[in-house]
Amino acid sequence: MPLVQITLAKGRTPEQLAALGEAVTAAVHESIGAPTENVRVVVSECEPDLWFVGGESLSALRASGKR
Repeated sequence: MPLVQITLAKGRTPEQLAALGEAVTAAVHESIGAPTENVRVVVSECEPDLWFVGGESLSALRASGKR
């Protein structure tokens, strides 16, 4: 029973998250042959203020135009 964990900064629509879950499930099925009904995908969302890249928060990077 494969389990895929994904952590993303908040900001995607429910439709985008559903598409991600479907695509990851399909990729696991195609790559290792796991039945799709056995694939588990967990998506965790993080506030951009709590996501740091090079010591700077993602929200600050976005505000400065760096991301």
